[in-house]
Amino acid sequence: MADTLSALRSLMASHSPPLDALVVPSEDYHQSEYVSARDKRREFVSGFTGSAGLALITKKEALLWTDGRYFLQATQELSDQWKLMRIGEDPAVDIWMADNLPKDASIGIDPWSISIDTAQRWERAFAVKQQKLVQTTKNLVDEVWINRPPAEINAVIVHPLEFAGRSVADKLKFLREKLRLEKARGIIFTVLDEVAWLYNIRGSDVAYCPVVHAFAIVTLNSAFFYVDKRKVSAEVKTHLEGNGIEIREYTAVSSDVVLLAVDELDAVSTVRGTSIELTEEESKTLSETGVRVNGSSQEEDGSNDLIWADPGSCCYVLYSKLNPHKVHLQQSPVALAKALKNPVELEGLRKAHIRDGAAVVQYLVWLDEKMKDNYGASGYFMEGYEVNKEKHLKSLKLTEVTASDKLEGFRASKENFRGLSFPTISSVGPNAAIIHYGPQAETCAELDPDKIYLFDSGAQYLDGTTDITRTVHFGKPSTHEKACYTAVLKGHIALGNAKFPNGTNGHALDILARVPLWKDGLDYRHGTGHGIGSYLNVHEGPHLISFRPQARNVPLQASMTVTDEPGYYEDGKFGIRLENVLIVKEADTKFNFGDKGYLSFEHITWAPFQKKLIDPSVLSPDEIDWLNSYHSKCRDMLAPYLNDAENEWLKKATEPISV
Repeated sequence: MADTLSALRSLMASHSPPLDALVVPSEDYHQSEYVSARDKRREFVSGFTGSAGLALITKKEALLWTDGRYFLQATQELSDQWKLMRIGEDPAVDIWMADNLPKDASIGIDPWSISIDTAQRWERAFAVKQQKLVQTTKNLVDEVWINRPPAEINAVIVHPLEFAGRSVADKLKFLREKLRLEKARGIIFTVLDEVAWLYNIRGSDVAYCPVVHAFAIVTLNSAFFYVDKRKVSAEVKTHLEGNGIEIREYTAVSSDVVLLAVDELDAVSTVRGTSIELTEEESKTLSETGVRVNGSSQEEDGSNDLIWADPGSCCYVLYSKLNPHKVHLQQSPVALAKALKNPVELEGLRKAHIRDGAAVVQYLVWLDEKMKDNYGASGYFMEGYEVNKEKHLKSLKLTEVTASDKLEGFRASKENFRGLSFPTISSVGPNAAIIHYGPQAETCAELDPDKIYLFDSGAQYLDGTTDITRTVHFGKPSTHEKACYTAVLKGHIALGNAKFPNGTNGHALDILARVPLWKDGLDYRHGTGHGIGSYLNVHEGPHLISFRPQARNVPLQASMTVTDEPGYYEDGKFGIRLENVLIVKEADTKFNFGDKGYLSFEHITWAPFQKKLIDPSVLSPDEIDWLNSYHSKCRDMLAPYLNDAENEWLKKATEPISV
């Protein structure tokens, strides 16, 4: 690590102009949360393996910013050469640079790996002391990364209409209507799951995320797909070109954005675009807004002359090639369209979660037996005292990794399984307090019947993406652990049962999951809910349920998916999290104040909550009724996928609770 920092500082010094600091973000050239092995630059320079964070290297210091999910993990992984900067507690990176770097300082950044928003915000902060953001022509980390993993050639696949539920032609028609309404003639897509959704394609370029390293540009007349052509089969070529999409090399996006800026990109297209057939009413609406209809302008010529770029995701290098006065900076219209699941996607998600729930129950049954047989534990149902850990057979020991491998095996046996949706968080005792803990085979802990076990996991199925967390104990939980678990469960129930008016955002709802914890002076450092993709990314926006300000940006709407996952963590001791996936739906309310319409949630995750960890004396009658009803539905939903022994276990795990 010291050699890496030294080599980077040497390159910074020899750069023209010399750099006072170098920013190394977590994101790749598509602003992805999860990146391929060759794009883990921040991990390479810092040693920190979390999915979120930013490294800053100055002439004398090395600092890493990350959020509350990773505070504990970062303190364990960073060497003493690095200083941890806690987001929300320490100064933000742009403020720190503006305050601590010298006047006229040059701060280097690879302009492919930073968004328009971030670059412009930093430039405003730097202006006070005439500091400047310098776009490097090469990524300096790549220059010193001797054993950087090679690029992989993974095939692009077509995502069939039976799972997508909406044709590419329909999506492009919708998109071009949006362009016309915003007086734009083209739009640039850099986000991988947006490209995949728009063109109904999937891939395997990023572990756990079925996406392809690709860009897209769509104009009023043409559509382009920028990808390593070696990944494109004849079937995919037919699918894309049949929808009027031209396939171009991945690296051509840079020069094509230059052509787009001067309105010459359509001229290079060799694939005939799909025309928009507008209804008479749509044409009238568009005409009234003064935009082009069927190629003609309703105002002066050139009224559709803007290029749409999402400031939160479009890379700065592409924006730099456009005329800034002719750019429409607004969130991508695909972000919300993708989040609003169509009926086929919703039904696929429901079915995928039932199969996934069966795999989780099979895992719990297996784990219950192994903990009793191998460790003499009292098991899932009984509260025993500390067991004699010396009695178990060392050859049969269970670790966090061997256990999670078994869970993956149960999932892999299910229909439409395509892999995991993220690395399984399989965590025992103190490790469960590391919110995004990633067990490694060489160093992971052995399962312990006297400690809490938290597993947060999910899978990719052709018909949906899953994400579920359960926390269990196979021995005798303490009174404090029970109290904490019950508070988390109460928060989970409160959010899941919420009814709220249309227009409500996730920032307003976040408190519902925290109040039961706050009553005891407890809390957690992560958001409470995120969207889920339809055989796409496990974390999907633009909406979320969180205390963070961005949760105010997009209200929840019917047909969105969102997780419900409150938690509580005690460093060095244990962690608790309970997570279901919900679908936002229209609510049936007695009244309808303000004619707003009201919304509620539908649970689609099915797996029991461990009754042994629940203190029923602090549950309200309504909470008990909900829990008993949910458990009853678990039995009904999962029974067809379980054998007799598994069904008997589930029946016992879901017996009604009474005070």
